[in-house]
Amino acid sequence: MDVALDLTLQIVLTVLAGVTAQVVGFFSGVPSIIFLLLFGIGLGPDGLGLLHPQALGVGLEVVVALSVALILFEGGLSLELGELGQVSSSLRNLVTLGVLITLVGGGLAAHWLGEFPWPLAFLYASLVVVTGPTVVTPLVRQVKVDRKVSTLLEGEGVLIDPVGAVLAVVVLGIVLNGHTDAASILSGLALRLAIGITVGALGGGLMGLFLKSTPQLSEDLSNLVVLAGLWSTFGVAQALRSESGLMATVVAGLLVRSLSVPDERLLRRFKGQLTVLAVSVLFILLAADLSIDSVFALGWGAVATVSVLMVVVRPLSVWLCTRSSDLNWRQKAFLSWVAPRGIVSASIASLFAILLTEQGLSGGDAIKALVFLTIIMTVLVQGLTAGLVARWLGLTKANAAGAVVVGCNPLSLLIARLIRDHGDPVVLIDTSDLACEEAANQGLPVLISSALDHDALEQAGLAQTGTFLAITKNGEVNAVVAQRALEEFAPPQVIAVLPQETELEEAPEPANLKQARLTRLPLRKWNTYLQQGEVRLGETWLRHSQRELQQAHLLALINSGTMIPLLLEREGHLQVAIAQETWRAGDRLIYLLYDAKPKLLKRLSGGIQPPQLSLETLPTVEEIPLPAGT
Repeated sequence: MDVALDLTLQIVLTVLAGVTAQVVGFFSGVPSIIFLLLFGIGLGPDGLGLLHPQALGVGLEVVVALSVALILFEGGLSLELGELGQVSSSLRNLVTLGVLITLVGGGLAAHWLGEFPWPLAFLYASLVVVTGPTVVTPLVRQVKVDRKVSTLLEGEGVLIDPVGAVLAVVVLGIVLNGHTDAASILSGLALRLAIGITVGALGGGLMGLFLKSTPQLSEDLSNLVVLAGLWSTFGVAQALRSESGLMATVVAGLLVRSLSVPDERLLRRFKGQLTVLAVSVLFILLAADLSIDSVFALGWGAVATVSVLMVVVRPLSVWLCTRSSDLNWRQKAFLSWVAPRGIVSASIASLFAILLTEQGLSGGDAIKALVFLTIIMTVLVQGLTAGLVARWLGLTKANAAGAVVVGCNPLSLLIARLIRDHGDPVVLIDTSDLACEEAANQGLPVLISSALDHDALEQAGLAQTGTFLAITKNGEVNAVVAQRALEEFAPPQVIAVLPQETELEEAPEPANLKQARLTRLPLRKWNTYLQQGEVRLGETWLRHSQRELQQAHLLALINSGTMIPLLLEREGHLQVAIAQETWRAGDRLIYLLYDAKPKLLKRLSGGIQPPQLSLETLPTVEEIPLPAGT
């Protein structure tokens, strides 16, 4: 077969396998990296023999280097600096003290349990000090873990990669040259980090300033300018000192994010798509290049080495690095369990195996095999159990309480008061000074701002909140802000109210709100009912024996327009139920019932104040007479 055609088919098969693995992971709910590893090994020489990464020659190293640079830049670009500030001390400790603990602990385990010589044992340990955003970021997003924990894990993954890569290069230099002088080790490490930070700051600053000074530049060209800029930054840093390019790309990403360039959200989306492709291709190629026989040749000592790294070294590192933080034991336990290794470990291990062989030193293949065994064990064990552990510890975002409510009107204020009275946090956002003043008069936290402002949503605490409710009188605004909240914060529950009084009643549902709940509600009518006191606030419990009958009556009342569900309490957790259509036995439903008798109207001198409704235990739903015609 023609060489060019053969290489073309290799690349096509790699991309096809990588994307397929991502799709399978998405639909199965299992971290996609597991399927990437399985597909890569299965298609490689030890499997079906369809993929031969070594046929790419030196091109494989180039693809790996540029892809890792892209991945780390996207990681830096996606880091929220404000959230990093909340965990800055723990994060600093993890990428400094944590690296040292892992280096020492991993080296001791590899020597005593894996029977590696001391130089190779510490070389292995230097390769696995990193966790990596290629594995951690998809994992925490899939598990939807508590925001503080996910921020710390993602920040560690992004920042520790360049530190670990530089450390590994320094340790390799010691192995090859035999120098063990502490001063030379530290100077080599500091020099590479300093060059990376300097070049990254210059490159990121130039990219950010250029984009801010050319707002007329099209989205497509802006994205390509950044892509060319980050690879140029990486290349310059690498030319000045090897392995300094990774730190340069992280710093460049952080700086571009901090400069708030135009259409930053679209830029992050573009880079995120490229990163998914890069991760897919890299894992398939590197897994296909792995010799299964070399992994089995390591024996049970290697399994014990990785096990110690997972259940002894990592927990020790986390507990020492976070001892003075405000993290609770559940958060620390999850951090201790989740530390899967990723593409940086695999790529540098592959490169080191080649360099050691070229220098006539044995052990390169064994190091690579042990690193891949570490990746496989951490990804399989921690990746498959992370969701279970998070749920057991109560750290998933599904357990997040409270709400951010956009729009201050009588109905939204009532919902906010009920959430507050339950003991959960709630914040309202509105652009109207008058509407916000009414919320403040009722003792509700309120922000006078646009809900399209990322900083406002962050200040409102949406990152740690369970529900986002957009309930302004403008349905288009509700749909847009719900989409933004979903993309940038991904809260467990996103509800956008589309008022029936507008033309949006017949409008199609926005394509990007597939994970959000849309509900059409005669908002103006219910606000009027509230203002005139023509409502009653009630609650009911759905009983096991009559749940279906109760639900049928509830839906009939809702469809008749005489009742709207407000909140649902399930297993102690309160959630907004405006868009809820199904309930379970044992649920407690709080609802608003239309009652034309103005019993709750409070008239005060100077005008009418919105009624301060008190919760009544009304008759069970099946005992409430249904309106005629239902």
